[in-house]
Amino acid sequence: MRITIFGSGYVGLVTGACLADAGNQVVCVDVDPAKIARLNEGEVPIHEPGLDEVIERNRQKGRLRFTTDAAEGVAHGLFQMIAVGTPPDEDGSADLQYVLTVARTIGLHMSDYKVVVTKSTVPVGTSDKVRLALEDSLATRGVALEFDFVSNPEFLKEGAAISDFMRPDRVIVGTDNPRVTELMRALYEPFTRNHDRLIVMDIHSAELTKYAANAMLATKISFMNEIANLAERVGADVEKVRIGIGSDPRIGYSFIYPGVGYGGSCFPKDVRALERSARAVGYESQVLAAVEAVNVRQKRVLFDKIVAHFGGALAGRTFAVWGLAFKPNTDDMREAPSRVLLEALWAAGAAVRAYDPVAMEEARRIYGPHAALVLCESADAAIQGADALAIVTEWREFRSPDFDAMRAALTAPVVFDGRNLYDPQLMKRFGFTYYGIGRGAALPAARAAAPPR
Repeated sequence: MRITIFGSGYVGLVTGACLADAGNQVVCVDVDPAKIARLNEGEVPIHEPGLDEVIERNRQKGRLRFTTDAAEGVAHGLFQMIAVGTPPDEDGSADLQYVLTVARTIGLHMSDYKVVVTKSTVPVGTSDKVRLALEDSLATRGVALEFDFVSNPEFLKEGAAISDFMRPDRVIVGTDNPRVTELMRALYEPFTRNHDRLIVMDIHSAELTKYAANAMLATKISFMNEIANLAERVGADVEKVRIGIGSDPRIGYSFIYPGVGYGGSCFPKDVRALERSARAVGYESQVLAAVEAVNVRQKRVLFDKIVAHFGGALAGRTFAVWGLAFKPNTDDMREAPSRVLLEALWAAGAAVRAYDPVAMEEARRIYGPHAALVLCESADAAIQGADALAIVTEWREFRSPDFDAMRAALTAPVVFDGRNLYDPQLMKRFGFTYYGIGRGAALPAARAAAPPR
C-alpha cells in the first residue's frame, strides 16, 4: 500500500518505519528541512530502541522516503496519515492548529480519493473540524473529491514503541464507512495475523478511547502515589501494599509503582486536555483534576525530603542526580520529574552533578551551559564529592551499584530514592541514610552534616 505520513516526530517515524517494514511504500512529510536532511542522511533525531535500524533498512530498500514537499506526499498515498503534534494551549486544551493545517494541505493538493487518518491524539470532535477544513480547502479550489476520515489513535510506549506497533494489544479504528474498515484491516493485517485485534467503533468513541486510556493509566499512578504518601505517615511500606493489591487480577501490577510522578509527552498533556474537554461541555471532572494535582505535588516530593533532611540549608551543597529522562529507554525530558528537582535545587542555591544513560544531549539542549549543572559521563562520576544522591529515573544500570564505593564517593551517605530501587534494610546495613517513597521513616535516623561554609 502507498502511505503518506505528515509529521516526522515520535509517532510519525515509528509508524512510518513499521509500515514500511511490512512492505508498504511510505513517504514521511515534515516542514522542518533540517530534520528531513538528517533523516535522509540516515540520522534519527529521537532515541527509541531499534528505530534507527528499522528506518535505515527500509530507507536502503527504497520503501521509506522523507520530504518537505507536501504536494508530493499528497500525490503519493491512498492513506494520508496525520501524525503532527497537539501541544497544550495556554489553558491546557489541545492545540489543533497543526492538525488542521495538514487537513487544509491535503485538500489543497489531492486529485483523487483519499483516506485521511488521524494518528495524533486529539479531543473528541476533532474529526468534524478536520473534515470541515478539508472540505473548505476543496471548495476554495472549486472541486468536489471523495474522501473518508478515520480516527486511528496510537498506543505506543516510549522505549518499547517498535514492539508495540509490530505486536499491538489493539488497533482502534473509528470510521463511519464499512469500506474504510476493510481498507484499515488490510493495512494492519501483517501486524494482527495471529489474532485479530482490530476494534471498530464510531469516530467520536475512537477519539475518546485514546484520552481515556492515558487518563486511566495516569490515575493509577497518582492513586498509588497517594497511597505511598499515606503509608509514610502511618508507618506502612507501600512496596508491600503494592504486592498485596497487585495480586488481585482486577487491579494487576501495571502502573501501580509509586514514585516521583509521571511525565513525558502524553500523560500530562492528555489528562489536562481531557479535563478541559469535559469543562467545555459543562462537566467538571473532579477525578481528572485530582490526578493532575496529585502529580504536580508528587514531583516535589523528593525535593521536600531533601529540604527536611538538611534542615533547609541547601545553599552551597552539591547533589548527585541519577536519571533525567521521564522514564527509562528514552531521552525524552518533557515534563520530567527531574526538571522539577533540578530547578528547585538551583533555586535553593544548590549545585547538581547529573547523569543519564541517553538524555545528556537533551539536557544540554534544554539548559545549555549552566553554572550549577555538571553533566557527568557516568553514574559513578556523578556521585563524586556530592552531599547526597537523588534517584529520579529507574534505569537498569542503577539497580545494583557498588554500595561501598557509593558510600565512599559521597560526602555523606544519604540516598533519596524516588523509584524505590533499593531495600531500606539493605541500605541501613551499608550505612546509608535512606529515603524511599512510601517506605516509612529514613533508615537510619542519621543527622545531616553541618552545611558547608
